[in-house]
Amino acid sequence: MLVEGYVSTDGPYTGLTKDQLLECAYCPLWVRVRCLLLVAYWTSWLVMLAGAITLVVVTPKCLTPEPLQWWQLSPAYQVYPLSYQDGSHPPDGFGDILGIESRLDYIKDLGVGAIWLSPIYKSPMKDFGYDIQDFRDIAPVFGTMDDFHSLSRAMKERGIKLVLDFVPNHSSNLHEWFQKSVKREAPYTDYYVWTDAKGFEPEGTPIPPNNWRSVFGGSAWEWNQERHQFYLHQFLKEQPDLNYRNPWVLQEMKNVLQFWLDQGVDGFRMDAVAHLLEDEELRDEPVKDEDSIDEYSQLDHKYTFNLPKVLDILREFRILLDKNSENGTKIMITEVYMPVEKLMAYYGNKSHPIAHFPFNFELISVSQENISAQSIYSTIMTWMDNLPKGAWPNWVSGNHDNSRMATRFGNELVDAINMIMLLLPGTPVTYNGEEMGMEDTDVSWEQTKDTVGINAGPMKYKLFSRDPERTPMQWNAGMNAGFSTANQTWLPVNPNYKTLNVQSQLNAKWSHIKVYKLLAKARKTEAIMNGELAIRVLEDCVLVYTRVKKGFPGYMVVVNFAVDTVIVDLTKLDHVPNESFIYVFSTTYAHSFTAKKRISNSEVMMPGQGGMVLTFVPEFPEETIPL
Repeated sequence: MLVEGYVSTDGPYTGLTKDQLLECAYCPLWVRVRCLLLVAYWTSWLVMLAGAITLVVVTPKCLTPEPLQWWQLSPAYQVYPLSYQDGSHPPDGFGDILGIESRLDYIKDLGVGAIWLSPIYKSPMKDFGYDIQDFRDIAPVFGTMDDFHSLSRAMKERGIKLVLDFVPNHSSNLHEWFQKSVKREAPYTDYYVWTDAKGFEPEGTPIPPNNWRSVFGGSAWEWNQERHQFYLHQFLKEQPDLNYRNPWVLQEMKNVLQFWLDQGVDGFRMDAVAHLLEDEELRDEPVKDEDSIDEYSQLDHKYTFNLPKVLDILREFRILLDKNSENGTKIMITEVYMPVEKLMAYYGNKSHPIAHFPFNFELISVSQENISAQSIYSTIMTWMDNLPKGAWPNWVSGNHDNSRMATRFGNELVDAINMIMLLLPGTPVTYNGEEMGMEDTDVSWEQTKDTVGINAGPMKYKLFSRDPERTPMQWNAGMNAGFSTANQTWLPVNPNYKTLNVQSQLNAKWSHIKVYKLLAKARKTEAIMNGELAIRVLEDCVLVYTRVKKGFPGYMVVVNFAVDTVIVDLTKLDHVPNESFIYVFSTTYAHSFTAKKRISNSEVMMPGQGGMVLTFVPEFPEETIPL
């Protein structure tokens, strides 16, 4: 075969030699072909690179949320120690630290991640541990420091955090600091707020320096004959106010915090912090409502409440807690009763944080007025709308100072309120017993006044109670509801304990406790932890909100506050499909629904006074990526 430029030889064809290949490679035709292919390759590569960069730039970002801290993950549980469980041997009718430890498995099983322990400090018990005689010791009625360490270890074994009540505003008048301050012993001379009498009545009675009133009524000033001066007490006269204008006092209280941090405490709930400072000039407070029956409410407390420098003191406490947070956040919660827009200042800001959150009592406040879907909606939105950017919400439905949730909202709505509270963004805080719908107990003044006494040092004090929501925890239908086998409990047990108790609810097919446990479990899902909140009122009486995060199952809380049955169309909310599955329903609906049942969202029949939680696959509009 003849190829141009080459001569065929006899024999089989053996291919081109190396020199022949090189000669062909440099042929102008093949050079042009190779150049065109190379240009085409790099052009397509650059186009794909540009496209990839464009996609990265224009595609909506899916930011990975920061991991939540322990105090954000699970419900917190307030334990009122005197009323939780008597663990004494022999039993004495009072709850104590060993009793709490004996019930930790129950608390863990609820899905609770942290216990807030009301005061257990050494105290004459005039106000249940809020008049503290020694900030570094345990009241004998609650046990010993060894008992506390045992409780702390047992909680850590179960992964439960311990938040201790801290009372920075005042001490007991039996505290060593006060006793030495009365005697003007250095450095305690000005540890409390002392001042001279304004004058004396003709018969020699000293006149208080101003018109300041105690929260519990009467003058906020008490005359001390030994020191021959008045001291300030914004609460009981047995609770003299500490003087935070004295830097030694601030350091003393920081030392107290450090002491308990060293004992293994994970944080503090700080009581009555808005009262920490008073006007240096001791000016009279303006009259706000002289016709008010409550003496304290008659005045505008501009000189004794929420002074600006209170936040500076709390900031000092927060700095100390942050310094101790190497092995886990040490949390700071503040208790302040004030309008929401003012309360937000207690969060501080990003560069100067104060509280991890101030308690949100709005659900308690609204339940003492007209309860409706609209009022609950407004309560939730007021908090969320005022929340500073990046701040963490919280929800409190009850505590030891307010009537029980079942008494305020009605037993029918217990589960519904827990649904609302536990699945909203933020940390829910549950007062012990609210998980099973405990109710207020009728406690007469005589029963309260003549309750069992406690030996506290050389004197024997009588307890007094302000509240029917502090009666013993109802564990079973046995003697004293399983709280104590003593002949008498410090407050009487509610007579309904025979049917309303933990054991009966755990054994029942459906109960408040079982609803609560499922709600706590749902909090661990991505939609509840990091999802968006959308909330509406339908048909004037049904509160509905969704928690949605793309790529994960959504949750929807639906509560009917009306007595009558209402039919609602849930597809009016964004991302809600035509069908959902029932996740959990209130005990009032036990005969109307079944778990995991598929329902049509466009026509949901909601019986009166109850609620349910639905799960669904959220629908999102198809997104178009700009070219």
